[in-house]
Amino acid sequence: MMAEEHVTIKKSTYNKILVGLVAVMVAFSFSLGFILGGGEKQSATGKVADANGQAPVQQPSVPAGNQALPGRVQVSLDDDPQLGDKNAELVMIEFSDFQCPFCGRFFSSTLPQVKKEYVDTGKVLFVYRDFPLDSIHPQAVPAALAAGCADEQDKFWEYHDKIFQNQASLGDTSYKTWAAELGLDTTKFNDCYDSKKYAGEVQKDFQDGNDAGVSGTPTFYIGSPQKGYIEIVGAQPFSAIKQALDQELA
Repeated sequence: MMAEEHVTIKKSTYNKILVGLVAVMVAFSFSLGFILGGGEKQSATGKVADANGQAPVQQPSVPAGNQALPGRVQVSLDDDPQLGDKNAELVMIEFSDFQCPFCGRFFSSTLPQVKKEYVDTGKVLFVYRDFPLDSIHPQAVPAALAAGCADEQDKFWEYHDKIFQNQASLGDTSYKTWAAELGLDTTKFNDCYDSKKYAGEVQKDFQDGNDAGVSGTPTFYIGSPQKGYIEIVGAQPFSAIKQALDQELA
């Protein structure tokens, strides 16, 4: 018979291998959680990661100087486009990127139901704010500028819909074509867009989002200026958004 061979591993070496395996498993689990979340996130290094979409997620702290209930943040509505009754009990703020596919998913799959059940019934005021991840979405800022020019002619929501319905066709020519299709004053629109008239407004939205804690798109804040807001990240299904809205309305 052949002699059996035995491999002996030192305890210290075994511990190193075990630690390494655990680290790999943790990293894999973390990455999988991001992938399943349904959102886009721009890291400090400018690289893209999928944003964790568990909902609702409450911020653990309140920025200094903001008057909000514990566990909530204050978020500015600014003077950005709004849908619904300005006196609605609840406010839902979306920080979005026109080129973000997950924002497109929210637009097509969830927003229509939110609008039907909460906005159109006077329960919720919906506010759109820009958070362009321009390092990964080169058309995010131009699209936001175009939407700002449409808003100047009271056509923001029509233009907003047109962009999300045609995310694969973003570009200067498309923005001007869509303005014409929506019946805008094209001379006024083109001058507005070419001059980047609303660049400052888009940047202000982005900064306000940063101040509130936004790190990816889409990110939502649900609550009121009086109580503060809870945060929900990612292209959540309507059921998750509904749960958060109903809890706030209760």
